Amino acid sequence: MIMPISLTIAGAAAILHVWLSLRVSRLRRPLKIGVGDGGNEILQRRIRAHGNFSENVPIFLILLVLLEFGTGGDLWLWGAAILFILARIAHAFGMDRPGANPLRVGGITLSWIVLLGLGIYAIILSYQSPPIRGGFDVSPLRSAASN
Repeated sequence: MIMPISLTIAGAAAILHVWLSLRVSRLRRPLKIGVGDGGNEILQRRIRAHGNFSENVPIFLILLVLLEFGTGGDLWLWGAAILFILARIAHAFGMDRPGANPLRVGGITLSWIVLLGLGIYAIILSYQSPPIRGGFDVSPLRSAASN
């Protein structure tokens, strides 16, 4: 079964992950800092942007896959997924700036809102019967009753 929303966004997240890694690596070379941050504030910020991405994306992708499987996917799920990726990009650029700034604060706030919304919807969906909007029903009682 192909899940176009999850596959597209997982691919985008992988590309973004590599980009964030390269931003750290490109800064390490001229600074001659192989491990850690060497006390360099810009390197610290880029390492944290990459770390924060790595901390938030796995739970987002798990929710996305399960919700797409459970609902069959809808336009709103595309919107939430794209918003999450854009928020992560904004956060990364915001981390390059000192202090709280609109990109950093907006990026993390949007990320949290999307995660919170998907999390709440996942809980609600798990107790819906029948599944919402053409999702896949794999319950044994329904398959036995339909035969």
